[in-house]
Amino acid sequence: MIITRTPFRFTLGGGGTDLPSYYEKYGGFIFAAGINKYMFININRPIVDNLVRVKYSVSETVSNREELKHDIAKEAMRMMGIEDSLEISSMADVPAGTGLGSSSCYAVGLLNALHSMKREYISLKELAEQACDLEINRLRKPIGKQDQYMASFGGLRVLEISTQGKVEVRSPQLPEFCLDDLNRNLMMFYTQKSRSADTILAEQSQRVVQNNGTVVESLHYIRDLGYKILEAVETGNLTDVGLLFDEHWKYKKRISDKISSPWFDEIYKNAKANGALGGKLIGAGGGGFFLFYVEKDHSDFRRAMKTMELREMRYRFDLEGTKVLANFVNGVK
Repeated sequence: MIITRTPFRFTLGGGGTDLPSYYEKYGGFIFAAGINKYMFININRPIVDNLVRVKYSVSETVSNREELKHDIAKEAMRMMGIEDSLEISSMADVPAGTGLGSSSCYAVGLLNALHSMKREYISLKELAEQACDLEINRLRKPIGKQDQYMASFGGLRVLEISTQGKVEVRSPQLPEFCLDDLNRNLMMFYTQKSRSADTILAEQSQRVVQNNGTVVESLHYIRDLGYKILEAVETGNLTDVGLLFDEHWKYKKRISDKISSPWFDEIYKNAKANGALGGKLIGAGGGGFFLFYVEKDHSDFRRAMKTMELREMRYRFDLEGTKVLANFVNGVK
């Protein structure tokens, strides 16, 4: 038995510029943070038979990988040359469709477990690229590269993506007080709505390919705001983070009419009236979590959000990335 733990993430700046449709023309930039909410993957070799069992929101038992409906599990097994005789189960702190990168956490965590089972060393960068290959190239998901890299590396990370798709990863240079202040002032609330990001991201990619002026210019501005947010964090001017979030929200909504809604706009208006300097929907939009920057009167802000039936998710930053928590494999088949 092998158990891996892989962190979810939220994006601080540059979201959307990690899609191939954008970075292949202009280069991408992401500033993001891993958090201590996790995807857990458990794999095991069955003793009594050669079946494949995959347990998630449903339970599948099949004779070989090609019969699986779970596309990531099937493709990961195919990539690793495993046809059968495998049990995979997953459990997560946060449900899918909430904008925190759950599918990539599953891919990274499973690939990490399978490499451990086969006693193969793989670097975090190689693991991230393998997950990108699985989701973007093989499964043709309309997603970018940040989720796989953040699931692999965790922590606060800066991702610079070249037009060739090469990703350079670095850690920001943070003042000592910065992590605690960010953790205290960046407050997450669940909107009670989940969604699939694929439709929004596919529409965004299509509009970039078509050179839609509004979308392309909005993404340019979002990338530039990402650099400014990074600068604000590295210089300790955290108030600017909230103000830049507010600018980001205005431009994010221009990308697609599916990103926000009258209800989300009302939440945002209420949040600003009760002390938030700015905020954003995490991920592609359309649901999931709001992330607000609030510098003072946190208790009053929590009460205001509770009146709108939003549930806060408290968190700490994850500084480890994906890791093997347990490895009890006695032999490799």
